[in-house]
Amino acid sequence: MKAVTLPDDVVNPDAKGRIILVVLDGVGGLPHPEHGRTELETARTPNLDRLAAESSLGRHLPVEVGITPGSGPGHLSLFGYDPTRFVVGRGALSALGVGFELEKGDVAVRLNLATLDAEGRVLDRRAGRPSDAEAREVVDRLREGIQLRDEGVRFFLLPEKEHRVVLVLRGSGLEAEVQDTDPQATGVPPLPPEALSPGSRRTAQVLEDLVGQARAILAGEAQINGILARGFALYEGFPSLRDRFGLRGAAHARYPMYRGVARLVGMDVPGVPNSDEEAVALLEENAGAFDFHFIHMKAPDSRGEDGDFDGKVAAIEEADGWIARIRALEPDALVVTGDHSTPATLRAHSWHPVPLLIHSRWSRPSAKRFHEGTCRTGDLGVIRGREIMSLALAHAGRLQKFGA
Repeated sequence: MKAVTLPDDVVNPDAKGRIILVVLDGVGGLPHPEHGRTELETARTPNLDRLAAESSLGRHLPVEVGITPGSGPGHLSLFGYDPTRFVVGRGALSALGVGFELEKGDVAVRLNLATLDAEGRVLDRRAGRPSDAEAREVVDRLREGIQLRDEGVRFFLLPEKEHRVVLVLRGSGLEAEVQDTDPQATGVPPLPPEALSPGSRRTAQVLEDLVGQARAILAGEAQINGILARGFALYEGFPSLRDRFGLRGAAHARYPMYRGVARLVGMDVPGVPNSDEEAVALLEENAGAFDFHFIHMKAPDSRGEDGDFDGKVAAIEEADGWIARIRALEPDALVVTGDHSTPATLRAHSWHPVPLLIHSRWSRPSAKRFHEGTCRTGDLGVIRGREIMSLALAHAGRLQKFGA
């Protein structure tokens, strides 16, 4: 896959400017039906507002007009990768996020530990959200008990978080066009792992064997007695941030999936934070060791998907509390945005443009607050998400003149 975001030779190999990208996951919203303000317009954000008064504002489309992005494509876009050309499944992101070293040709799958009834119908797609310790115990049992009939394929099982488990299949002739077995509903049986292309038949057969053995091993359990598969991904590798932009990148994110998409593009993971406070502390500790820092804050997205307008407002206000510490690190370019919008009124990701702020000595301020309304009239206009990296590099002094 050829990268086409920047012309050849425009990245200055001698530049030293540092960039920090703050992702407030799902930050964009829609007006509340009673008072007409979005979550970001409602929130008290003194730190973001002070920053906005000295920054360029605008909005971005993570993919294209009218397209609702998943978290993976949304973040790839922010990192400067066209998500319609650089495509990766959730399974690979989860595997990389838990620190598994994927090899080219591996097929990674995201599994849910689940509860099935006596007839094999799904009662709970998340098995009551078991603790991490309970999930590890189940994964250990499956690792020890499963013996694949296809001896040419190796499998790796790794706990991710609560009910989430990562499966990696390694062997020749594996592809990832396989129907998810997760029906995304209760009261119905899991779907068969049907191959959607001739090259994926071996993968489907191995998965059917593995799922069947797992169900037999867990048959006596009341809560965790089945697994559901989704997010099949064939790992082929991506060009790195260093190769494309000359950046040494670091990711500071609590959740494995976001560390995974960062590792996919060659970022280091200096530590695994258990809170936003720890993520900010890791950023502070490593500020001078990398050219590019990505720090992720999940709560606005989670509350938006819950349909909790006030909870999302509170999450944005909490995130605002970290902005002063991040700004104190004095990056040459500071970018604040989201990977997509998650309006509480929709309870889901949406296609709406995402508020965007870029702060540097070259910014052109136009407003005193950071929200959808001020970003709508900002000097950056509406851009594609993948163009943010070009602007960040320019604001950090890392691009040189193109042409004579």
